Amino acid sequence: MIRVRMSAYEAHYGGNLVDGARVLALFGDVATELLIAMDGDEGLFAGYEQVEFLAPVRTGDYIEADGRIIAVGNTSRKMEFEARKVACARPDLGESAAEALAHPIIVCRATGTCVVPKGKKRL
Repeated sequence: MIRVRMSAYEAHYGGNLVDGARVLALFGDVATELLIAMDGDEGLFAGYEQVEFLAPVRTGDYIEADGRIIAVGNTSRKMEFEARKVACARPDLGESAAEALAHPIIVCRATGTCVVPKGKKRL
């Protein structure tokens, strides 16, 4: 699992919205960690089969991303991912106000496939 705070640097659209590609980058980091644990190699992300953006992500939000391997082929590993907003900025209450969410909000779900090239697998 990875948890990060979305900074002002990541604002891409009006209203301090963060580009959905930033969440996909988190999934890439999660995939890398899963491949290292399983195969001893970072592998390569081959592609996404499905991506669903379910809620907006804004600067100041804390996003938690995790994933798991759901199928293993000869060199391929199919994974599913989920990202949740666990805290958010509250600029309506003050410039540094924030709130931990009692119930995380799912912001994105995806499935994708990674490949560990032949000869790279160490475990």
